[in-house]
Amino acid sequence: DASFAEQISRMVKDPGFEHAVRWVLPDIEYGDFVQLLESCEGKRDFQYKIMMRFLENLERSTTSGITCTGIENVDPSTAYSFISNHRDIVLDASFINLCFLRRGLKTSEVAIGDNLLIYDWITHLVKLNGSFIVKRNLPTRQALDAAKQLSGYIHHAITTKGESIWIAQRQGRAKDSSDHTQESVIKMLGLAGGGTLAANISELNILPVAISYEFDPNDYLKAREWLLRHRDPEFKKSQHDDLFSMETGLLGMKGRVHIAFAGCISPLVKALEGEDKQEVVRMVCRHIDCGIHVGYKIFPINYVAYDRAFDSEMYADRYSSEEADNVTKYIEGQLDKVDVPDITTQERNFMRTYMYTMYANPLRNKLLAAGYC
Repeated sequence: DASFAEQISRMVKDPGFEHAVRWVLPDIEYGDFVQLLESCEGKRDFQYKIMMRFLENLERSTTSGITCTGIENVDPSTAYSFISNHRDIVLDASFINLCFLRRGLKTSEVAIGDNLLIYDWITHLVKLNGSFIVKRNLPTRQALDAAKQLSGYIHHAITTKGESIWIAQRQGRAKDSSDHTQESVIKMLGLAGGGTLAANISELNILPVAISYEFDPNDYLKAREWLLRHRDPEFKKSQHDDLFSMETGLLGMKGRVHIAFAGCISPLVKALEGEDKQEVVRMVCRHIDCGIHVGYKIFPINYVAYDRAFDSEMYADRYSSEEADNVTKYIEGQLDKVDVPDITTQERNFMRTYMYTMYANPLRNKLLAAGYC
């Protein structure tokens, strides 16, 4: 907050920031918006005056409503590590924090990859909004040092500052929407703390959060990436691809959105004391996955997609013929957006199967979780 006013002043003069504001908020008078920004006294004020209004406008224009359950599991006097599945580059933590803002709860600090900090104004914006940076794609030695620093900061935020943090369960979004916690994330969290691995992780008060979208605006971009990788295994996304994915995720239609808070898993982690380190990591990943998979909200498109992806009629009673037809129209319409030249019938069929599998996987994982959670 000590440098808040200075960074606001610097950010609003950046032409890229002005362009982005005018693009996302076309009806706003930029000068008035700058005055509103400059009236904010700190990050918390910024979140209530700017981000809450922006997110509620985004909810009205790009969703059919955001609901949340399990928020009674969040004790206002406790700092948590919220770990969720990774549905959207920007909005995962934002929608979670919107649930908190509406209930007068403290928001969490947000881990964000440095690969997204393409412009200086983006760096300023995410820090003003309470984010901390995750350094990626470093040489091995530097990567270990960065992981230790990140772990140290997260422990400091939870145990000393009393601030909750949010971090995704994996680096990058699961392209097929089959969400599983990366062991490397848990190993990083356990690097700091000064105790055993189980003790280090348990003091972070991990609370799994499930994010469910009825429609993923980036679904066709994920299918496009799959096709390009299928054609060229060396294919890598460009900065433009990342920016377009961020824009599509922000402004694309999502249908219904649901946030489900599980319970804090610290008691389960403490029970792992004395276990082999690898077993501790494996079981922490499993507990997080259970919390996320059980919490999924299942929509008609998930039932239709499951039956089509796995050639079954298991859930035919969960959707009407009209809903099934609407899913067909939606999937075909999204496939029509894939701007890759010379797509063959076989490639389109593969992309269609990929998209149905993408929408089927949350239901599939929820079914599996019922058997082992």
